[in-house]
This record gives sequence, structure tokens and C-alpha cells, in this order.
Amino acid sequence: MIKFGTGGWRAIIADEFTRANLTILAQGLADMMKDDKAAEKGMIIGYDRRFLSKESAQWLAEVMAGNDITCRVIDRDAPTPLIMHTVKQMDTAYGLAVTASHNPALYNGVKLFTHGGRDAELEVTQRLEDYISRVDPDRIQIMPLEQALEAKKIIWINPTNQYIDAIIHAVNMNVIRERHLKIALDPMFGVSRTSLQTILMTARCEVEVIHERRDTLFGGRLPSPNVNTLNALKQVVKENHCDLGIATDGDADRLGIIDDKGEFLHPNQILVLLYYYLRTIKGWKGPCVRNVATTHLLDRVAAHFGESCYEVPVGFKHISSKMQETDAIIGGESSGGLTVRGHIPGKDGIYAAALLVEMIAVTGKPLSEIYIDITRQFGELFMVEYDYRFSDELKTDIEALLRKQEQFPAFGSDIERVSYLDGCKIYLDNGGWLIARFSGTEPLLRIFCEMPAIEAAERAAVRLAQYLKLKD
Repeated sequence: MIKFGTGGWRAIIADEFTRANLTILAQGLADMMKDDKAAEKGMIIGYDRRFLSKESAQWLAEVMAGNDITCRVIDRDAPTPLIMHTVKQMDTAYGLAVTASHNPALYNGVKLFTHGGRDAELEVTQRLEDYISRVDPDRIQIMPLEQALEAKKIIWINPTNQYIDAIIHAVNMNVIRERHLKIALDPMFGVSRTSLQTILMTARCEVEVIHERRDTLFGGRLPSPNVNTLNALKQVVKENHCDLGIATDGDADRLGIIDDKGEFLHPNQILVLLYYYLRTIKGWKGPCVRNVATTHLLDRVAAHFGESCYEVPVGFKHISSKMQETDAIIGGESSGGLTVRGHIPGKDGIYAAALLVEMIAVTGKPLSEIYIDITRQFGELFMVEYDYRFSDELKTDIEALLRKQEQFPAFGSDIERVSYLDGCKIYLDNGGWLIARFSGTEPLLRIFCEMPAIEAAERAAVRLAQYLKLKD
């Protein structure tokens, strides 16, 4: 079965991620588009650098062409935010990105975008799953690539310049040019190098690039920019005395940052930094949005300005929807995805990186110093995250235990309330919180905990894991 999670459909290559399943997915989408009278608006298809991504994009397009739906296919590997931007700019009904984002190399997948370049809502993906379940594999309509190109049902496009120009026009390039910054860039063997390096060099930054070639094994590491995967970038920042180190995940919608001292900045810190900058220096007004597993320090900053911080379930579609509803300045998540008002309604690691570069240029301060200024004013919170694998039998037990609030262990502070908006989130009276939730992209249970002290966060997270009978 093809099932869409919080980040699209992802599956192991040659297991469920196969040509047969891709054509079934495409036929289901074509059937839905025709029923909705949306076929004439066409669609955009793009792909990342993973194994079989380019070929998969072609297989998807051939089915669309066979159903008389015009496909514009980006003619080179492309960042997911570029694909979303193109869906928005070309006003198509849908868009597809062949990517498994930050998943291990043995995965690939498909992300679905709707009109305006938005992540598909749950209602859309559920409808699509229903259409997919009714596809007869023997009746899939396919138009071979060469025939489709001749019939102009598949059209190659290269919208890279339009995407880059949109970001260049959104940031203060003149101030950045005056600073002559030195930036280290780690695309993690993914797709951000061309776009991000072009933007930085246009701003007259000196750019040191590592891990820029295509490697479908991602150097043997997860293509996820976190504290454990960016040691090489840390070294480059330190050795070259860089002002900033920037990393993006496999499809460039998530961001990882190494500051001027060679220290990893958690995505929570990046989100707080950018909201504070947009509110105080750029003078933007409005609330912010975060998911249930993202720092509450953002709430403190918002409250200081008389604004709200809205909490939504995990999945960027929830963030973008709430941003549109509330006209929020920024929305983000602790896994490194964020977006800003006026850009695409989805996460963009490239645009976020450009804003951070603008911030250090405009303020004249290094990131480490700016964040210290914020914590002096609002205090500091520390987050830990642990991932656990589980059996189907244990999953049922875990779900039952999370409903037994009266049996929760002591976490060092009293429980104020418990929410089941997404997983089980426990709010404590000291401002801390814990959440246990099943991942929507991998077979994992994730426990997050945020506290005023790192030791307290670690202890509370371990106690919850022990209560749920989880083992490392």
C-alpha cells in the first residue's frame, strides 16, 4: 500500500519503491485530477540526487502524459523548495518531488504539492490513497518519453534562475556585499549547492564548499544536518575562520548551522533568532507558528512583543496552513524546517540560510553573540531528543501506556496538563515539557524533552522511555 505520511510517501528502494508502484501512484493522481477537472492546469515534476530519482521522475511523467496531462519536468536535480516555488509561479494544479529528504540512502519517495506550492493536506493525500487503491495495474496509461516530448505532453524546464532571483530580491544583498563574509557550505551530497552558492557569491561572500558531488550513499551518513553529521563542516569553519557554516539536507528544505565559534546551532535556536530578527530589526509584525516538538522559547519571545505563538501537529502542512490563517511572520520545526511570510508556503533551507547571512551582515554581530543577547533577555531552554525502534506488539502497549496519565512517572515538576494533539505531550509547571510520538516518515518512536537545564531534560526523557519499556 502507498501511504503518505507527514513528509510524503517514502519507501525502501526495490522493496515498495518500485517502477510499478510509481506508475500506480501517478495513475491514481491522474484519475483524481481528471475527476476534479484539474487536468488542464498540468503539473510540475522535479527530483533530487538519490538513486533512481531522475528515472522515477520520468516514469511519473510518462503516466501523466499517457493521461493527456501536460507535465513540466525540471531538467536537472533540484531542491524541493525550488519545485514548490515553480508550482506556485506556473500556477499548476499539482507538483511532485521525487525525494526521501533526510531519510537513509536506501529510501526514496514522493512529495505531493498542491496549487500555490503547498504541501498536500491530509484530506488530499487520503483522497489520493483511495484513488491509488482502485488503480488496475493492467490499465495504466503510459506515453513513452520520446513520444511525449514530441507531443509536448512532457516539457523540460529549468526554473532555477527564477527561484534564485526570488530569494535575492527578498534579502538585503547590498548590506551583505559590504561585509565580505566568509561562508562554509555543506550540501551533504544533496541539491542545494548551485542555488545557495550562486546567492552567496552574488552577495560577494567567499564560499568554501564541501561534499558537493553526487553520492547516492551520502558519504555513508544520513543526509540530515544535525549535531552528529556536521563535524566536517565544523572543522572547515574553524580552520578557515568562517563567519558561518551552512548545511542543508538531501533535498534542501531543512537547514543546519555552525556558528562562528564552530558550534552547532540547534534548529530551535535558528527559529528563535530569525523571529527575533524579523520582529526587531526588520520591523515585521505578527505571530509565529511551531509544531508540538519545537522550543517554547519562541513562545516567550512572541509574548514579549504581545504576539501569539501557535502550536500545531508535526507536518509542515499544518505550519503553513496556520501561518496563512494567522498571517504569521515565521513558522518552523525543531527538525530544521522553516519558512517566512511572503515566500513559498513550505520549508526552504536555502532561503532561511540567506536570511541568516543577512542577519549577521545587518547586525554586525556573529551568531553566537546574537543568541547570547536573546537568552540574557528571555532565559534559556534545553532540548534532548531520543529515537527508539519498536515492534508492532510494543506499539500497541506504548499507545495504551500513554493514555494512562495517572501512572506517569515523576519528571521533577508537577504535570499541568496532557495533550493528544499529536502523540502525547506532557506540559510541566516549570515551563518544561515532554512529548512521545510515532514518526510519520520512519518506523521510530521519538521522545523530545525541553527543560530549563540540560540534565533535567535528559533525566525526564529517560524516565519516560523507561516507563514505556523502550530500549536503545
